[in-house]
Amino acid sequence: MLYRVDVNAPLNPIDKSLLDDSRLKMIKPTLEILKESKVVILAHQSRPGKSDFSDMSKHSERLSEIIGREIKFIPDICSDSTIELIKNMSDGDIIFLDNMRSHIEEYGTKYEHWRDTESSEIVTKLSSVADLYVSDAFAAAHRSSPTLTGFAHCLPCFPGQLMMDELSNLDIATKNPPRPYLAILGGAKCDDSLRVALNLIEKEIVDKIAPVGLVGNLMLWANGNDIGGPNKEFLKNTLAKDFDESWEMAIKLIKNYSELLILPVDFAVEINDERVPMSLDQLPTDYPIYDVGILSLMNLRPIILDSKCILWNGPASFFERPGFAFGTIEILNMCVETNAITIIGGGHTSALVSSRGAASQVTHNSTGGGSTMCLLSGQEMPVIDSLRESATKFSKNNS
Repeated sequence: MLYRVDVNAPLNPIDKSLLDDSRLKMIKPTLEILKESKVVILAHQSRPGKSDFSDMSKHSERLSEIIGREIKFIPDICSDSTIELIKNMSDGDIIFLDNMRSHIEEYGTKYEHWRDTESSEIVTKLSSVADLYVSDAFAAAHRSSPTLTGFAHCLPCFPGQLMMDELSNLDIATKNPPRPYLAILGGAKCDDSLRVALNLIEKEIVDKIAPVGLVGNLMLWANGNDIGGPNKEFLKNTLAKDFDESWEMAIKLIKNYSELLILPVDFAVEINDERVPMSLDQLPTDYPIYDVGILSLMNLRPIILDSKCILWNGPASFFERPGFAFGTIEILNMCVETNAITIIGGGHTSALVSSRGAASQVTHNSTGGGSTMCLLSGQEMPVIDSLRESATKFSKNNS
């Protein structure tokens, strides 16, 4: 069987060793289920042209250590010799193929629709020596490529354990969450966070939305607060081509849904490398706003503790700098303290939760970044669509 995963990881720039193996650990449950099968692992690392683009040998080696089984790394994708090797596998064998994105069809070819990926050489060759396809590549579920979406009509396709866990938990956040439901949305990608906010509002399932971090700064600005020239310019430069759309969404939220919003009332700025508190009435400021303030956190605390479901995506601060990590860490502490269902939306927030040893203390810590935000905002998910279409096709064939 073919097993597509997303184990993309930060690498040591010197020796290309893995700096984080959490995604590899997350696929262990599926591999345990498949332990008596012939498994061919398909994966990618970064993309061509990036400094962390590499082969998959280190991933294969580390995964072998994690599961305690031999994994054979093949520095190839679908040559005739590799196809012959797959044909000769025995039950229980695991092969880890090379970086899928080193093949032009996987990265570098444009597809109008995910179904267009089915006619690729990768799909044609690999499907000829496989009985079924399993996907745990949730972190890439918002993308289309031959190894992500191309097998829907030629092989029965199934979600792996990781994929099922992601979808079942994120379904809570988008379909029928227990109420009251609070969404805490921050991070640098304001456009993603605001799309999530509007999607949850339009579904009429969210009770309060707390914009924090850069999202909070943008929302304050849209609310008529002058956050200062440097902070405005930083937002414009960070959002770049997405600024106008983000601004329109921010204005829409302020104009139509202000009663749902919990805006910051104070923050911390950096002055001479020091953390300095600042209240809303002290705006505008020429100093960079790097963290949410204590009073804002105090306002948020009872709402968090009263909630039955909490979605949190995106830091509340420039948390990579120790002096400004306070707000983000306090939100994490409050989420851990509550009895609510707590869903962490991937990316930097997920990495923070894992690094502080709190992953087991939240309900769900998503492995996705962009894919999580796409799902939460109601956008197209080609990998999910292809799995559903395959299920429909092969269930009809068997009926």
